Amino acid sequence: MFTGIGTVVNVLAILVGGGIGYVIKGGLKPHYQDAIMKILGVCTLFIGATGALPGMMQVQGGSLASGDTLGLILSLVIGVLIGEFLDFEGKLERLGEWLRAKASRGEDNKFVEGFVTTSLVVCIGAMAIVGAMQDALSHDPSTLFTKSILDFMMVMICTSTYGKGALFSALPVGVLQGGVTICASLLAPVFSAQVIASLSHLGSVMIFCLGCNLAFGTKFRVANMLPALVVGGILSSFLPI
Repeated sequence: MFTGIGTVVNVLAILVGGGIGYVIKGGLKPHYQDAIMKILGVCTLFIGATGALPGMMQVQGGSLASGDTLGLILSLVIGVLIGEFLDFEGKLERLGEWLRAKASRGEDNKFVEGFVTTSLVVCIGAMAIVGAMQDALSHDPSTLFTKSILDFMMVMICTSTYGKGALFSALPVGVLQGGVTICASLLAPVFSAQVIASLSHLGSVMIFCLGCNLAFGTKFRVANMLPALVVGGILSSFLPI
């Protein structure tokens, strides 16, 4: 598979889901939506765990042993402290509220509100950033494939509610995730194998937290964990993560 396939599939999933939502109108009943989100959350949990465990466990003498997790712990703790101080999660929420307020003005309110609301749902979040980086650095689009299924359902519901404006959320998804993938691909040659492994490992932990949010309603402030990727990249030069 070529680099960027995750974003391509994600954009196509949004277009197909939006097309179906535009045709059926009315959307899925709430209990169906809840059941689907929980199942997708469980799938996301397993994807995150699959990516995180290889860096935390080692095979020694034919049995599993705990790996060196000091770098992982330091990266997450320092990263979360930075994220909480800068309040990335709060800033994203306030951005969403501001955009929704702006979208409520104007003649074509339904179209604009559908575009803005759906774009916020499918674009803003750690899954888009981490998934695009994993696609570029580790050639692993599985996170974006999972996100594609989530976005398919969400855009189908949004389009059935707001109309065709929700369909155009495919544009910012393509630009954002494609941009992150291209930037990460350009930087990949200067990253050591250790740095790439640490970014993938930390990203998988964040994906696991997102799965908890979806499956159990637990509110991990995952956006505030994103600085851990930068911290992990630096620490990986000194400590195994």
